[in-house]
Amino acid sequence: MKTYMANAQTADQKWYIADASGKVLGRFASQIALRLRGKHKATYTPHCDTGDFIVVVNAEKIMLTGKKLTDKMYYSYSGYPGGLRETTAGKMLAEKPENLIRIAVQGMLPKTNLGRKMLKKLKVYAGNAHIHEAQCPENLSI
Repeated sequence: MKTYMANAQTADQKWYIADASGKVLGRFASQIALRLRGKHKATYTPHCDTGDFIVVVNAEKIMLTGKKLTDKMYYSYSGYPGGLRETTAGKMLAEKPENLIRIAVQGMLPKTNLGRKMLKKLKVYAGNAHIHEAQCPENLSI
């Protein structure tokens, strides 16, 4: 008996569309990360990208629980002295809601070349419109 090992040529990657309106950020991001990695499939292989493409719409309607809108901070450092920038989750949700979801999912993926490749399969849009109609994405209920 042989063990099945998936590779890039045999991976069946589908397109899904997920609506983020009314969903809690962390729980939503963990389900997206699971789908991007391909862990929901029986053909999951850790060293191969077997996950699906995910299109997230209505990112501006994502929810955060508790006082995270005012207390949760996101940091970016330019590398120069005094170059530390901090942004609250509420301000990021108002200005760039796509980045809020992308950062949450990125933290749940592997920090390797394969993880960066998986993150490129995530497409996030603030509104309801997206440009991936040609791929015929299926609805994903999370």
